[in-house]
Parts: sequence; structure tokens; C-alpha cells
Amino acid sequence: MEALTLTTPALLFSAISLIMLAYTNRFIAYAATIRSLHDKYLIKKDSVLITQIQNIKQRLYLTRSMQIFGISSLLLCVLTMFLIYIEQQIIAVWVFGIALILLITSLAFLIWEIQISVKALEHHIKDIENN
Repeated sequence: MEALTLTTPALLFSAISLIMLAYTNRFIAYAATIRSLHDKYLIKKDSVLITQIQNIKQRLYLTRSMQIFGISSLLLCVLTMFLIYIEQQIIAVWVFGIALILLITSLAFLIWEIQISVKALEHHIKDIENN
């Protein structure tokens, strides 16, 4: 196995940064949707709104988990670079491996969140098709 160099974990910086930007945009969109649903619910206490609120709440928590795992991955990439710098190669390899697992976990949560989002949109499509 080749030695881990400073450039290897650094390569993930741009990818993780773009992923975090996408996650943050999702979070902001959910916040706006929640505020809108809240206002609608205060006007008309509809069971459909309750279902939408529950759905968005689940997606919001998944997005939070995605962000936590993504940030943790980035943090461990930085730690990996520090460990390489102080010549702790074996520990650096293990920390970098954990960083990759955290990034994979973050992306798996993204897939789960997308599945829930599609189901929510399917309800709207079904409503349009029925009318």
C-alpha cells in the first residue's frame, strides 16, 4: 500500500464543500417551507398540512444528519492532514478511513431523504391527476 500524502485528504475538500453547500440549500428551502406550512396551518387546520409537516420534519432531521456526517468527514480529513504532517502515518490512514465512512454515511442519508422527497411529490402529482 502506498503512503498516504497530504494531497489525498485535501482532494475531498472541494467535494465535501460542494456537498455541504447543497445540504445547506436544502435546509434553507425546508425552513421556508416549514414557515409557509405553519402560516397555512394557523389559518386552516387541515390534516393534509399535518401530513406535509410530518414529512418535512423527517426530511429536516435527515438533512441535519447529512450535515453532521459531512462536517465530521471534513474535520477528520483535516485531522488526517495534521497526522500526516506530524508523521503519524498509521493513525492517519485509519482516521482517513473513518472520514470516508462518514462521507458514505452522509451520502446514504441523502439517498434516503431523496426517496422521501419523491414520495411527497408523488402525492401532489396524484392530487393533480385526480382533479
